[in-house]
Amino acid sequence: MKRIAATALAGALAFAIAVEPVQAQQVLVDPKAWTAYKALFVDKSGRVIDNGNGNVSHSEGQGYGLLLAYLANNPADFEQIWYFTRTELLLRDDGLAVWKWDPSAKPHVTDTNNASDGDMLIAYALALAGNSWKRSDYIEAAARMAQALLSEAVVEAGGRTVLLPGVEGFTASDRTDGPVVNPSYWIFEAIPVMALLAPSGRWQKLSDDGLALLKSLQFGPRKLPAEWVSLARRPAPAEGFDAEFAYNAVRIPLYLARAGIIDKALLSRLQLGMTADGAPATIDLATGSVKTVLSDSGYRIVNDVVACVVNGKKLPPTARQFSPALYYPSTLQLLGLALVVKKHPECL
Repeated sequence: MKRIAATALAGALAFAIAVEPVQAQQVLVDPKAWTAYKALFVDKSGRVIDNGNGNVSHSEGQGYGLLLAYLANNPADFEQIWYFTRTELLLRDDGLAVWKWDPSAKPHVTDTNNASDGDMLIAYALALAGNSWKRSDYIEAAARMAQALLSEAVVEAGGRTVLLPGVEGFTASDRTDGPVVNPSYWIFEAIPVMALLAPSGRWQKLSDDGLALLKSLQFGPRKLPAEWVSLARRPAPAEGFDAEFAYNAVRIPLYLARAGIIDKALLSRLQLGMTADGAPATIDLATGSVKTVLSDSGYRIVNDVVACVVNGKKLPPTARQFSPALYYPSTLQLLGLALVVKKHPECL
């Protein structure tokens, strides 16, 4: 940990030198929408609540909460969410966050494994907020997490640089079909920031190899990526998981668009494959049959964003109206709207 701490301080300094200070932050999440989101999903302790999953909290949710508080330009809410995150989840010796906090369990943390996408979201939001609000403590914390991710979760496998979903349980040593990855854990917009916080050429290779892998994952008649993918040999749906395109994977096109990766062929293939009855859906990969149509506006906005960035199509009124009900689609909706406000106002 001493080595990571020292390296993180150097990374924080490198980030501060490389990134120009933001003069005036643009508010990309409407304050009324943020207030509605916060009322349903963020308690007074700063815990982001997944009300569609037993009211648990997880590092992904805390990272999303931090990012949305930043995009809403609300430093007080950001600090509240960060307080819960650092006191309740940053319990591991390696500098990464435990992945799950369960209000019904005693102790609340029963599994100390991390979730690498949650770690990356937290570090990314901290770096953005630290830069905009001149908080060196946020940048230093972000650098520590980025360095820990690079040291513990970014690995080489079969000539690729990949992101382990968690430090434990996904390597070739842990599983006969390992390593296993989740394509939706690549947060492409955050990776260049990670490279500033923890300088290494491996970050660019992680991004390049992740995009190349995503393009190659075309399972079943709908040519979609699996939620969990074995890289032991030729990429294949991982053992012990349903071979499906599911809730995690739905966000992949949104992540690509937010990162400015406007690969029309890839985005169009994903949109076509994941759509049923005009909405995203979870898909059985082997048969191409629809498992669940995801009709919430928060899921639908993924397709709306793809239509915007690929074809310049305006968002429908339902996408612009924010009426939160469930944590996950509500999060996707605010991230989608923030992207369109910032980069594609012509679609509003």
